[in-house]
Amino acid sequence: QLQASGGGLVQAGGSLRLSCAASVHSFDTYSMGWFRQAPGKERDFVAAISWRGSVTYYTDSVKGRFTVSRDNAKNTVYLQMNSLKPEDTAVYYCAAGTRATPVRNEYKYWGQGTLVTVSS
Repeated sequence: QLQASGGGLVQAGGSLRLSCAASVHSFDTYSMGWFRQAPGKERDFVAAISWRGSVTYYTDSVKGRFTVSRDNAKNTVYLQMNSLKPEDTAVYYCAAGTRATPVRNEYKYWGQGTLVTVSS
């Protein structure tokens, strides 16, 4: 019900924009989150946005570089990633939940993930 796309290989300092298309009923009532999982590591919170888009949260390591946004008319949430670093390399997942939170278990629906690789 969530389809993430936009991943790929990019050099350090470059940019990517991830998209997450949702087919969940009443998408505009869900808060959305982005998480990432590097090889051998836990799935960590990256960013979240409230259902109306008025509230956003970011993990400290991406503040000032990443921007989360949404277009409820298109049932899509975005993650604009600038000034990418090798440590941003991970599979990125989008998720839908009842509130914007960094807590992974509070998200009900998950996408399949899209791989972002940042070369040095």
